[in-house]
Amino acid sequence: MTAIYLQAQSCVCALGSTPECIRAGLFADVPSGVASTDLHTPGRMLNLGCVTTPLPSVAGLPARQRSRNNALLLAALAPLRPSVQVAIERFGPHRVAVVLGVSTAGLDEGLAAMRQVHAGFGWPPRYDYAVQEMGNAAQCVAQELGVAGPAHVISTACSSGAKALASGARLLRSGMVDAVIAGGGDALSGFTIAGFSALDAVSAERCNPLSANRSGINIGEGAALFLMGRDEGPVRLAGWGESADAHHMSAPEPGGRGAAEAMARALARGGVAASQVDYVNLHGTATEQNDAMESLAVERVLGRDVAVSSTKPLTGHALAAAGAIEAAFAWHTLVDNPGGRLPVHWWDGVADPALPALRPVAPGTALGRPVRHVLSNSFAFGGSNASLLFARP
Repeated sequence: MTAIYLQAQSCVCALGSTPECIRAGLFADVPSGVASTDLHTPGRMLNLGCVTTPLPSVAGLPARQRSRNNALLLAALAPLRPSVQVAIERFGPHRVAVVLGVSTAGLDEGLAAMRQVHAGFGWPPRYDYAVQEMGNAAQCVAQELGVAGPAHVISTACSSGAKALASGARLLRSGMVDAVIAGGGDALSGFTIAGFSALDAVSAERCNPLSANRSGINIGEGAALFLMGRDEGPVRLAGWGESADAHHMSAPEPGGRGAAEAMARALARGGVAASQVDYVNLHGTATEQNDAMESLAVERVLGRDVAVSSTKPLTGHALAAAGAIEAAFAWHTLVDNPGGRLPVHWWDGVADPALPALRPVAPGTALGRPVRHVLSNSFAFGGSNASLLFARP
């Protein structure tokens, strides 16, 4: 079976935009990234995963593409351009695809425009409602690169970024293309925060995954992109698994059956035994229902001895970008990490006795050898589940 590799990657999130900043945050002895702000909720302080790195200007883009969402994607794209250009010159622009996970698109720009209309000032000059269309993100990236292969967006809420990598792998295995730029991006919006707040799912403090005291998510933003291909690269996408609970519009299936199925499929596709997985990046939202079902699923598929952590206390939950950002964290765990340091699980240490006793990664944890396999989980509203299995070549 054709092997699929991640040949280059770039990530922009609350931890920063350089590999050095991101690695420092993942393996540090103190948490960073997420911080208290009322930027999107005036008068209400919340811990959010805001990107503070200066972003590229979108002023030169068509009006339908002028969004913070696309600015985040262009920031992540910038370091990849030399590698992508080599692929374009080698294979031709028609053999290079773009597959992205997006959920907010130009939502915040639309919200700002509506506020202006309701204030009696009319629509902003040159505002284009199409800025809220999901597909314009893929069009923007393809246009910037001058590629003409398939370009599309997957919008399955919080599994989108992970599913984009799986979709890119299928394109490569089908022979339709020779290279794929895959990943995801989502920008913070007061609208999104209000929606999750209406579900009583937002924590004002840094989120506390797996804890008996967990009280909800921190919302974040960011983007991560990968150049995928069949030639060997630093990380292999060894397997992926997808499933659908069809249990509830927003709540996961309580027993974690769909989540377990996605993980089991990823392992089976990769031909990897559960005992070979060194680390699991949990979806780990710190909501009562997600942590409960995911703990059951991990125990069922991998047992209780595998090292686990949620990195959302560092980045916030970046929605459609989360799976792609956490894939980048898997890359940093596998590459240039001879001592096998693992991303820390930040919580209060008060285990929920109702959950299986998993093994959260404590500060300073290292395997003493390179990490071999990383499993990364992404679970979404509507029971859309995705697990990605990454390996050293």
